[in-house]
Amino acid sequence: MSVQILMPALSPTMTDGKLAKWHKAEGETVESGDVIAEIETDKATMELEAVDEGVIGKILVPDGTEGVAVNAPIAILLEEGEDASAIDAAVSPAPAPAAAVAPAPSAGATPLAQRMAEQAGLDPAQIPASGPGGRVVKADIEAALGSASPSPSGNRVFASPLAKRMAQQGGLDLSQIQGSGPRGRIVKADVEAALAAPAPSAAPVAAPVAAPAVVPPEISAPVTEVPNSMMRKVIAQRLGESKRTIPHFYLSVDCEIDSLLNLRKGLNAKSPEGEGAFKISVNDFVVRAVALALRQIPAANATWTDEAVLLYDTVDVSVAVATPGGLITPVVRGADGKGLSQISAEMKDFGSRARAGKLMPEDYAGGGFTVSNMGMMGIKEFSAIINPPQSCILAVGAGEQRPVVKDGALAVATVMTCTLSVDHRSVDGAIGAEFMNAFKGMIEDPLTMLL
Repeated sequence: MSVQILMPALSPTMTDGKLAKWHKAEGETVESGDVIAEIETDKATMELEAVDEGVIGKILVPDGTEGVAVNAPIAILLEEGEDASAIDAAVSPAPAPAAAVAPAPSAGATPLAQRMAEQAGLDPAQIPASGPGGRVVKADIEAALGSASPSPSGNRVFASPLAKRMAQQGGLDLSQIQGSGPRGRIVKADVEAALAAPAPSAAPVAAPVAAPAVVPPEISAPVTEVPNSMMRKVIAQRLGESKRTIPHFYLSVDCEIDSLLNLRKGLNAKSPEGEGAFKISVNDFVVRAVALALRQIPAANATWTDEAVLLYDTVDVSVAVATPGGLITPVVRGADGKGLSQISAEMKDFGSRARAGKLMPEDYAGGGFTVSNMGMMGIKEFSAIINPPQSCILAVGAGEQRPVVKDGALAVATVMTCTLSVDHRSVDGAIGAEFMNAFKGMIEDPLTMLL
């Protein structure tokens, strides 16, 4: 029987993607595990592997197609002995059901998804699957746990977190909105359409005055058009929403790092040759200091929700890495329990794979706090935009020699300015100040990081 190859959900935030390139053509044989296509997600370009064996009967979505919805058919895989008639049957539209039909049972679940479902008392067979081959993956369980709201009839209504928030602010009942996302999930566009629809009224109302159209500025100078990648579009959407909706406030401290530089020099001089060699950077010290400061001030390791402030049980530090497509934030997990050399090795691996577009979703998903370091680019100080759903991001500037006063006398020290951007809904000013004082203490007395 022919099999539809579906657009997979390759990251926790992915609702659609770009089919960047096919590695298999129509008529080619495919074995399980073969790379058949490259998918550009909101985070990186990733390889799509075949789950089943067969022959590519028809490619439904050509190279370079953007905005392909998760779970949309992208190709037809024929089993041995099938011909073109099987393709016609696979792509022909199914008759419209007389009533709403429950999602089709999944083809199983990944071990992590199965464990999460058992802990939450969910049946994976009843959860819409977005993984390869119809498997339920972690993102599906998270969607079922965090994005489903009970309707008045007792059924569960699936909606994205942004759609839920927009509906709540607009006074809309999600159960009365038809979802257009994967598996009928309600997305932002559905809520916008419901908000724009005229409310029923018995009395005539005055025609609304149309707002003046926003006319883009006329550009007369010659330009080169660079199409926006999926990553660039998501960065624009997420950080634009962050700056508009999160009440940022900022705390800055100047850290003297001469002792840190001397310790770094001494540690690197003790690096072995060959396997096991390391070269610790100032940024590795920063990540370590942030992790230990979060362990001391756990209230800064938080996320805001309308129901509660969520305090993370683990110290997972995201670190901004620049790539040709934009910033991505791989996560150093359990950073408070890792030494400088281990953090250094992980960051070098993350950096090389990020620039090559080879990071996996588990490398950048999650994280409770972000570090953004532009010191190596010569930036003295800056303020970063919070990376939602986190509450804090630390912007690290360059270390430079500056005049300082010590014991009433003028002296010269190497000083690094660090600025913490904070979500005031979840982290108060006093908590932010306590964190920065703990961080500064460890940066200026780095031996305490080795205890």
